[in-house]
Amino acid sequence: MDTQAGVANPALKKTVFLVDDHPLVREWLSHLIEHEPDLAVCGEAEDAPQALERILKTRPSIVIADITLKSSHGISLVKDLKAQCPSMPVLVLSMHDESLYAERVLRAGAMGYITKQEATRKIMLAIRKVLSGQIYLSEAMSARMVHKLVAGGNKEQGQSPIELLTDRELQVFQLIGQGTSTRRIAEELHLGIKTVESYRARIKEKMGIQDATQLLQQAIQWVHSIAEN
Repeated sequence: MDTQAGVANPALKKTVFLVDDHPLVREWLSHLIEHEPDLAVCGEAEDAPQALERILKTRPSIVIADITLKSSHGISLVKDLKAQCPSMPVLVLSMHDESLYAERVLRAGAMGYITKQEATRKIMLAIRKVLSGQIYLSEAMSARMVHKLVAGGNKEQGQSPIELLTDRELQVFQLIGQGTSTRRIAEELHLGIKTVESYRARIKEKMGIQDATQLLQQAIQWVHSIAEN
């Protein structure tokens, strides 16, 4: 700390890169972070390809990313960052249900998950904890994961059908709920149409869905439910 100016030396500040498809959210986060004497925002992006390119150039101290991004998915970004920058910590900040996504993002390589509904002080706590090399989860989610471990890691025990979907199946399910055609899903996820059809079949099997109409109805209902949370 500079004793004369009373502020941290800019050269010693930890740098933060923000990835979110909503400009107002990035502005809100930037405002919070820039008021911290030891933190500074070094860049922003609204989708995964743009983020990856800029992150590799700026090499921030930490990346804060949402799950739902413009024309891309945050979990894929976490996996790509883990592959190209293994030591770079990532904190996922999202509106989505922690019970559904927290474990997924940790498996992908993130070091924490926090919802946007949390108080500002908890968001700053999460950032600092991840910067210190620790995992950040809410107390409830931590307890849930410990209980799962103690129970023997049975993935199907006590889980909803949605939780049984793989990351890619969940992406396909969400896109179906957004009214995206099979061909368009294939283009967005860089997959073959037959591969997407295989994902659709596995989703129906895991969720006990009988036909395409029921799949579409349940997907739409789920997308609307997460949008309301």
